[in-house]
Amino acid sequence: MKNRLKVLRAERDWSQAELALALNVSRQAVNAVETGKHDPSLTLAFRIARLFEMRIEEVFDDGFVGGPHD
Repeated sequence: MKNRLKVLRAERDWSQAELALALNVSRQAVNAVETGKHDPSLTLAFRIARLFEMRIEEVFDDGFVGGPHD
């Protein structure tokens, strides 16, 4: 899943360790989400979005386009 986590973190001049501390996860977990090696749980995705004062869709892109109403 694509995401803007690295960009958002860099805009605030936070290290991966600082972001991990704010999210109560490991630095390795932050790295795995940033690089797309691991998709965050829904709970973690909400925590990330809230921390950056954004909607989940503004942080993460699941690549899904379209749907029954599009």
